[in-house]
Order: sequence, then structure tokens, then C-alpha cells
Amino acid sequence: MTAAPEHRSDNSTSAGSPDSAGDGGHGNAGPGEDATPSGDVAVPDSEPAPDAEAVPEGEAASDAKPAADDEPAADGERAGDGEPEASGEQDAHAKHLAHTWEEARQAAFDCATPIPAAPVSLRDAMGRTLATDITARQDMPHYASSAMDGWAVNGTGPWILAEPGHRLAPHQASVIVTGGLIPPGAKAVLRKESGVISTDDDGLPVLTLGGTARPGEPRNGQHIRKAAEEATAGDVLVRGGVVLNPAHVALAALAGYDEVEVLGKPVVKLLLTGAEVVEQGLPEPGRVRDTFGPQLGTVVEMLGGLCREQARIGDSYTEWLEGLEDSGIPEAQNLPADVVITTGGTGVSGTDHFRRAVAELGGRLVIDGVAMRPGHPTVLAELPDGRFVLGLPGNPLAAMMALSTVGAPLLAALGHGQLPPVREVPCGTMLEPEPGRTRLLPFRLLYGMASPAQHTGPGMMRGLASADGVMVVPPHGVQLGEMVPAFALPWGPPIPEPKAAESKAKGPARKSASRTSRQGAQSGPVDWSALLD
Repeated sequence: MTAAPEHRSDNSTSAGSPDSAGDGGHGNAGPGEDATPSGDVAVPDSEPAPDAEAVPEGEAASDAKPAADDEPAADGERAGDGEPEASGEQDAHAKHLAHTWEEARQAAFDCATPIPAAPVSLRDAMGRTLATDITARQDMPHYASSAMDGWAVNGTGPWILAEPGHRLAPHQASVIVTGGLIPPGAKAVLRKESGVISTDDDGLPVLTLGGTARPGEPRNGQHIRKAAEEATAGDVLVRGGVVLNPAHVALAALAGYDEVEVLGKPVVKLLLTGAEVVEQGLPEPGRVRDTFGPQLGTVVEMLGGLCREQARIGDSYTEWLEGLEDSGIPEAQNLPADVVITTGGTGVSGTDHFRRAVAELGGRLVIDGVAMRPGHPTVLAELPDGRFVLGLPGNPLAAMMALSTVGAPLLAALGHGQLPPVREVPCGTMLEPEPGRTRLLPFRLLYGMASPAQHTGPGMMRGLASADGVMVVPPHGVQLGEMVPAFALPWGPPIPEPKAAESKAKGPARKSASRTSRQGAQSGPVDWSALLD
């Protein structure tokens, strides 16, 4: 079962909801991670603030949004992020209806066409899905060879030694190594351990049995690997559709292949933004540590992409435009990336250039905001040359949720995969409604029930680091013990199947009414969420 149907809000909370608080930065937010980033759009004065803006009872204090005038600037936010945009642009964005979580996933999956199959080298074939059968191009092995170091012999001994490679007459032998070509006339191979070089009456060298030789050794055909013993020309060695493992690749090499045809996989370029980001050491106030560079490419690979390039740019429009322009990747035979993933810059302030750069390149927006928290300011665009550009929010947890919501379906579709599954888990606590948006909550499994993890602000990673998965909380909330949609993390185990209710053994009804009453009061699900405090 998937998440309960959602309804998009008719007010501006869909496009500028408070869930984007902190989503638009470039790295880990500091104490002010919930400050409004460039992704937020002010609600026009003519529209009343919806009730959905209230912080639900029981929510972590870090998710509450203070009055705009009182908000501190989050670490890593640019000074210009809070400046109002042009009135017309603001009004247009305020009327925009963001996709629901389910709509965004489906739109990302539906907009992409699988990348055609192509040949790759054996070195790059591991883990790829084979598109066409691997067949034997000739007999395997294609010649009779020795299985032992020793001598190729014809007839019974003693044997007169002949030059290697010459045809052997009866009672002749020649030295041979493992894998060596059996010379014409040879009937068997005598192991090195079973032969002794001696001399005959005339003082000439001869080979005789000795050492560990056994009676009757060597038998006719012994220690000879026959031609076509493994396969004959035309045999199917590996059928198309399998995911290639090391044995498959080795078999293809034995069959004489240098390349194999595999299903297409999207080549991804990462474009990391933010002039305030530092890549080493402890950041000073006003600077933030890079959280994307060390791990985002690996996550993309887990989701089925091939991360072939990573670049960092500043906050100027020129840098954005140059970063998105068509540039060849040497490892991809100088073809452009199929997907460009950016971090930050998806808001609507004067320093957020994602939409403007896409528009100048002639692209179209497929997804412009998702009614979810965190990760609302997520944008997906398609450029005229067929490349997709996925704009992730700048804060790390928000970016991960955006990547799971939009990036995972997009990469799956391009890579001939299926829409990532959504399972169900029993909820270990009650979650209040938040009309108009879906909440993505990292959770931990406690006694088989999912309880929201702590430390899950948009700029935090501590909660996600210890999570067993992510709950997809629908706008109408979830009751204690109710099944809630959930998805697995790319690096985590799959969501477990719910256990069937155990049938209770029937016994004599001899319990007192008072005991039955007490048991009834204790029955039902238990809220385990307090154990995470």
C-alpha cells in the first residue's frame, strides 16, 4: 500500500511552505538551521496564513518556525537570501502548486526514457545488466592442452625425448607445461612427479617411470584437457538480463570478448555550489563544512547512476550557466552527462540561479517544488539536448530526502529499473496532521514499530545516520499502531515485511473478570518513541 492520497494546497504553502526552512543552504546548517532560506517565498499579504503553518503538538522544537523578523541567519546562508524579489515574480511563485510527494515520484519516473544498451569494457562491466547473450565464439578450450607440468608421451615407456612441438612417434616424449598445446601424436601426459630422466645403454637420455608413479600411469588421455570440453562454438555462456558478477566477466574473457553489451545506465555530473563551503577542517563562523563532496557520488552510484564528474562552483550566475552547459566527460567517451545534480540555489532569491540558468539554456521545469518537509525546494528540469538537471536543496537532510523522492525514480527509469518500492511499517507513535504536505521522517525500529528518529532538522545528519528507513507521513497524520508508508535508505536494509498477527492459543475461560479488565486496558500498540529521547 502506498501513502494515502494527498491534496495540494490552493495557497502558497505548497510552493513556499515552512518545510523549506533551512533547505536552501549549501551545507550543514549550524544553530540556525531552520532559518528561512532562499527556497522560501513570503505569503502575499492578501492571503491569510493557513492553519497548516502551526507547529503540530509533539513536534521537535527545532522544526518550529519563528517569526520571519526574528529568524537568525543559518550558517552558510548568503546575506542576499533574505532580500525580497520582484513583486511580479513573487506573486507568480506564490500561486504555483507544488507536486505532492507521490506526484513528484511518478513525474520523475515517467519523464525519463531508458538509456539504450551499449558496449562497455570488461573492466567496467561488473554489476551491469547484460543486454545480449554472451556466446562461445569458438570451442572452449579451442585446443587440447596439458593439465599438468610434465611430459607429453606416445605409447608406453621408456620414452625417447624429442624436441617440444614436434610430432611424437611411438615411445617418444617431449616436455610440456600446464596449459601447453598437446603436440601431434601425444596420447597422454605424464606428471613431472611420476617421471625420471635416466640414460639408456648407449648413454642417451630417456624418460622412465619413477617417483610417485602409479601402476598403469599414464592412461590413454590422462591429464589432457580436450578441446571443446567446456563449450562448443555457438553455445550460450551467459544469458542476457543477468547482473554480471566476476565469474561472468571471467567467462566472457575466456570466450574472447573485450566488451559486452549492457543496458544503459545514467552518467551523472555533480555540481556542488556555495562560496561559503570549506572542504577540510573545522569551519569558522559564517562558513560551513562540505557534506556533499565526500558521499553524494557514492549515493548516486547506489541508486543506479554512474558518477563520472564532480565540480564545485561559487554563487554567481555566470558560474551556474557554465556549470550547466554541455561539457563532455572523458570517461563517458566525451559524451555529456545524462543527469546533472546540483546542490543549493533552488530558491527564489537573487543569488539562486537554477531556474534562470535552465531557462536560458532552453530547458523546461518538470517539477518545481514538492509539498513535503524537508526538501520542498526540489526542482527537476529537462534541457533541449535531453539532459536532466536535478536541483537539490542545500541542507544535507533535505537534499537526501529530495534525492530519494525525485532522484531515485529518475535514475531508475533511465537505467531500465522499476519505481523504487514503498512498503509499510507500523507507526510507534501518533503523528499529528499537517494539511497540504507530506513529512519524511527518518525512523528507527523499536520492537518492530517505527518511531521517528531524533535530530532530523533539515541541516542535520545525526538522525539519518542511525535510521532504519524513512516514514512517509501523509498530510492527515498517523495514529499510533497504524501502518504508514516507508522506504529504505540506499545504504540500508530493505523495509521488513509486517509480521502476521500471531494466532492466540485457545484455552479454558477461567480468568476473572477483574483480570480480563486489566488485560483489556493494556492491550493494543504501545508508544515506544520515548525510548529514543
